[in-house]
Amino acid sequence: MTKWLSRWLRKFHRWIAVPTAIAIPLAVVIKLVGSPELVLTWEKLDKIPSLFMLIMALSGAYLFLLPYIVKGQRKKRLASKGEG
Repeated sequence: MTKWLSRWLRKFHRWIAVPTAIAIPLAVVIKLVGSPELVLTWEKLDKIPSLFMLIMALSGAYLFLLPYIVKGQRKKRLASKGEG
């Protein structure tokens, strides 16, 4: 399960990085120089960059901790083989 999850999450993290990298500067530009109609429209969609950043932070944290998780699982597996 962990291998499948880590592969899927790694791909998902990469694909979410592109819209995040586009949405955040776009939000800043629209807020600074956008027309009032565009700003009103963007206010409805304003939570999208924040959501992308949250997803990136959670998936990035998992991917950062993954080597330590696997190392702990490996130690448990080797310890149970040694006892049995």
